[in-house]
Amino acid sequence: MNIDIGETHIRLTTDLENINLKNYILKLRRDLEGYILLNPEFKISLDKLDKPKEIIPAIVNLMYDASIKCDIGPMATVAGAIAGMSLDYLISLGSTNSIVENGGDIAIINSEKILCGIYSNNEILGNNIAFKLKKRKNPLGISTSSGKIGHSISFGTADSVTVLGGSPAITDGLATKIANEVSGSVENGLNLAENYKEYFDGILIISGEEIGTMGHLPKIIEVENFNYKV
Repeated sequence: MNIDIGETHIRLTTDLENINLKNYILKLRRDLEGYILLNPEFKISLDKLDKPKEIIPAIVNLMYDASIKCDIGPMATVAGAIAGMSLDYLISLGSTNSIVENGGDIAIINSEKILCGIYSNNEILGNNIAFKLKKRKNPLGISTSSGKIGHSISFGTADSVTVLGGSPAITDGLATKIANEVSGSVENGLNLAENYKEYFDGILIISGEEIGTMGHLPKIIEVENFNYKV
């Protein structure tokens, strides 16, 4: 199932029927757009902002918290936040096997083993590798940022920086933050990642002829080439 609303492009696989996820996402976007209308800095800031004390929409609150932890502007967490909240919505309806992918940011809970392709377009690896994910009862965020692929702002040159962790909003922000630091060598990205180890499970950086990892990653296997465009 595909759900396209503005900049939100969801590809959904779920074990549920009649979930009405589109209306839920519409509400999230209305809440976010309404907040931005009154607080335009939230949309344009490349740096973290102080969270206001007044009551704010749930998605805005999540984005503030994630951006503060990642030391990056709130909008760097938006795709992961929408994916993660959408997955939470599905879990609240009883789902045990759902994949919500929003422009390359993935929120997943899987009651069976699955493969998650790693799209880097690397000259050596191509798109022939994937994570082999074991069954899990808790949500997982998988976010990828690139200095060469996609429409998001990146100041680095990495083919891909993939971050895995419990919060898709945080993995989204960290993928962007770390990718900004990768220029040629993966070393700068790994050094920066050391500062955020409490917020992620594992990181995979692919840049040219170099590969760097940190933390705990699922098994990486070779797969047939796939073509995925954000």
